[in-house]
Amino acid sequence: MTPLPTQRLAKWIAQRGHCSRRAAERLIAAGAVSVNGAVAKHTDAVSALDRICINDEPLAGPPPLCYMLYHKPVGVDCNNRPQDPASLYQVLKNLPQRVFAVGRLDKDSSGLLLLTNDGELCQRLLHPAYYHEKSYRVDTDKAVTPAFIAQMAAGVSWQLGEKMYQSSPCKAEQSGAQQFCITLTQGLHRQIRYMCKTLGYKVTALQRERLHNLHLAGLAVGELRELSAAELAQLPGTAAPV
Repeated sequence: MTPLPTQRLAKWIAQRGHCSRRAAERLIAAGAVSVNGAVAKHTDAVSALDRICINDEPLAGPPPLCYMLYHKPVGVDCNNRPQDPASLYQVLKNLPQRVFAVGRLDKDSSGLLLLTNDGELCQRLLHPAYYHEKSYRVDTDKAVTPAFIAQMAAGVSWQLGEKMYQSSPCKAEQSGAQQFCITLTQGLHRQIRYMCKTLGYKVTALQRERLHNLHLAGLAVGELRELSAAELAQLPGTAAPV
């Protein structure tokens, strides 16, 4: 008898739309995942014959894949907390399928979020090895100068506690007297805000305008829409529906 194909546990969970692969790895590390009644390990390889539970609930089979864009307003928190009225959960709970945000935006930032149940796509878009671009429009508290733009583009380092961070070279250009646009392939926590702070600037507004081939233009604040077939076809590892 030919054995059933197996897959690493985190990838298996992600492909069933429960969460992203990174989030699945965190669930495994927290001891929230079991395989055939035993607490799971990161190295576990599973197949369709295995019983996988998350927080004692059986993992459902793969649902139809769903892809949506959301214009997140300032004030919406990307943490998925049902008890928090400002949580993104309050938006997601009304959707017909369970989805999660690809990456996050700070509560005090706005702009484009991709919502999906495709955990593998989430991994491909967020992992730094794939170098997918994210573009932002940023307003600051004082005049933007050519020297500031050059420093932002070249890379900035900052320290939080005992840890040092370094931004990679990126694209940056002035778009207004106190405004600039920046395109990153990194995803460090509050990266643009810390870069600006290091150079003596304060961010007064930050909006994500593009993720890979997906654009915010035409999407009103708080609006949701499904991806078009053309947009889907350009995403890594997906194909337009037949």
